[in-house]
Amino acid sequence: MPARILIIDDEDDIRFSLRGILEDEGHEVTEAPDGEAGLRTLASDTPDVVFLDIWMPGMDGLTVLEHIHAAAPSLPVIMISGHGTIETAVAAIKKGAHDFIEKPLSLEKVVIAAERALEMRELRRENQALRSSLGAGSKADELIGESAPMRRIREQIARVAPTDAWVLITGENGTGKELAARAVHAGSQRATRPLVAVNCAAIPEELIESELFGHEKGAFTGAESARTGKFEMAHRGTLFLDEIGDMSLKTQAKILRILQEQSFEKVGGTRTIRVDVRVVAATNKNLEEQIAQGTFREDLYYRLRVFPLSLPALRERGDDILRLLDAFMLRLCRDHAFAPLTFTDDAQDVLLRYRWPGNVRELRNFVERMLILHAGESVDVEDLPPECLRDLSPSSDSATGTAAQSATATCGTGVDGILDFKAARNAFETRFLAEQLQECGGNVSRLAERIGLERSHLHRKLKGYGIIAGDQ
Repeated sequence: MPARILIIDDEDDIRFSLRGILEDEGHEVTEAPDGEAGLRTLASDTPDVVFLDIWMPGMDGLTVLEHIHAAAPSLPVIMISGHGTIETAVAAIKKGAHDFIEKPLSLEKVVIAAERALEMRELRRENQALRSSLGAGSKADELIGESAPMRRIREQIARVAPTDAWVLITGENGTGKELAARAVHAGSQRATRPLVAVNCAAIPEELIESELFGHEKGAFTGAESARTGKFEMAHRGTLFLDEIGDMSLKTQAKILRILQEQSFEKVGGTRTIRVDVRVVAATNKNLEEQIAQGTFREDLYYRLRVFPLSLPALRERGDDILRLLDAFMLRLCRDHAFAPLTFTDDAQDVLLRYRWPGNVRELRNFVERMLILHAGESVDVEDLPPECLRDLSPSSDSATGTAAQSATATCGTGVDGILDFKAARNAFETRFLAEQLQECGGNVSRLAERIGLERSHLHRKLKGYGIIAGDQ
């Protein structure tokens, strides 16, 4: 990748020679004849590498190095000297120099020193991207689930991940959009490069340009040093723009231009930086509605929506609720030394019927709360949080409503004389399931589809009530 290199040296011939060597390698070169001029240049536009002479009139190279290291600790500085000694080289390295080469300069030494410095700069950027990703809550979770919607999502990810196509992930809060983005990156040819995540909703409007594009020292109040932006950190990797629907129209316009051109300038800078990034965006908003309302750009929407992924809500995933519950419990017990707990069949039935408005994130928090309160115990219906009992659906979203209608028709016939709630419910469910199974000719698959229950869960119900199905 071509770099911007600053040469600070008081000798015209040295600057001329270095410029020729570095420009032949494709780099952009800026010169400064002394330390003061070099620091002024650095204050306005931070380069990728600095070649710095030690012996100069006025401010010497070691003093300049101290100023550079204080302002931009990650900027590699290569010291050059015609009067080099071991002591001088050691002093330079201790003050933060990346390398030390002697005059007269050889082409090979200059090229190798520049390449190594740029490799070090790239490694530091990757480390910064990794720390940023981990700090933002990087997860090692997998997209757990065997329901039809989740199998379909995994198939789609497997198809799109190896390509370089941009992906727009939609879904309610807590459905796992970031996990899907990480799965796309992990399956791509960019998997060994950084995945840089940006939460567009969490960054103040006045700072989002600096966050995405970086800034130069002094670009605005508080910019005491130069900063690398997320786009540059994601070079040759993947940029994950989370909650893209929360960006202002002004920022959307700038994002669109950069996405189209794959180039930008830092805030307060003049140098054009070119990058190669794959973009994965996510939102819980209905962007088509926002376009109609004039709050989201239609051209940006279609630029991002090359390959759409729509994540299902947890309430649409049937027995995945129990699979996720087990996975979260194993992980929390391992991480926090909780004693595992169990859920009765009745409690599992309630959890399968609860609508989980917070989706997978809510389920994970629920499991942690249950472990804190009931570790090592068996959890029944009365132990569940009140919201799990308030917001129950009679069947899954895809159900036809037959179960609810049948319940109304038979409610008074199977529980007469029973005062205990659990016994009355068990009596009703036994009669209801037996009658519905008979109407379905003993076919459990047909019954499951009719009343809106997962087949495996229905089998457990029938077995628990001693009801024998024709296809068992």
